[in-house]
Amino acid sequence: MQAAPVTPLRTSTTRTAAWPSVTGALRAVESVLMRSGQRTARRNAWASVLEDRRRAQDRVETQAVLEAAATPGSRTS
Repeated sequence: MQAAPVTPLRTSTTRTAAWPSVTGALRAVESVLMRSGQRTARRNAWASVLEDRRRAQDRVETQAVLEAAATPGSRTS
């Protein structure tokens, strides 16, 4: 009588976690040091800064277009 063939046990492959990004690490430190209200306030302030920068860039571009249109001999299509 022959014994049944032995099949090796399947082991699940484990992935080692990649190093956290700098952003992830900073957010982890932030969550330890700040309460949630402070985190929310800081994020809202940063969003406001980014929006102000976007508006400032829009103003610069608009000013350039207006100046180009005001120049004699300029053509706008």
